Amino acid sequence: MSSSAFPDLDETHNPWQTLSTELKYQNPWISVREDQVINPAGGRGIYGVISMKNKAIGIIPIDADGNTWLVGQYRYALNEYSWEIPMGGGPIELDVLESAKRELREETGFSAGRWTNIARLHTSNSVTNEEGFVFLAEDLIPGEVAPEETEDLRLWKLPFAEAVRMALDNRITDAISVAGLLKADKILASR
Repeated sequence: MSSSAFPDLDETHNPWQTLSTELKYQNPWISVREDQVINPAGGRGIYGVISMKNKAIGIIPIDADGNTWLVGQYRYALNEYSWEIPMGGGPIELDVLESAKRELREETGFSAGRWTNIARLHTSNSVTNEEGFVFLAEDLIPGEVAPEETEDLRLWKLPFAEAVRMALDNRITDAISVAGLLKADKILASR
């Protein structure tokens, strides 16, 4: 529902009060802090926040025949294998398109002649401030793959429509991939 349905709503009002903040952990990718808070009902409590040190970048490469590429890899935190759109992290200070170009090249070997930013999203906004972006990459130019040392990737070329079906029937569960594929499907269908 749009905010125009609630004319008296002040969307800038923060009903939480932060009493103190303590950094609990950090590594090159994340930091975890614990805030002592007063919640909207007036009760005291703690709130844990995971701050990401990169932006999440997802890319949906589409070739002239309507194919796309998924990346398969074992996801340590999930303890399971995952098929996803090509994606990775881009430094906060770097332009997201530059990060998308690097990620596509690293994971698929492709560069693209046409880029469209199709989504800005928050991945799990109750616990993290992570901001994600999804791009359509078209007019693909093949090249060499160059995965990072932490990546053991498998590439799968398939019709874009099949990747969308995988998002719909839960064979793809990664949130950025699902959101990106469904949004791309709508955008491509309207062309």
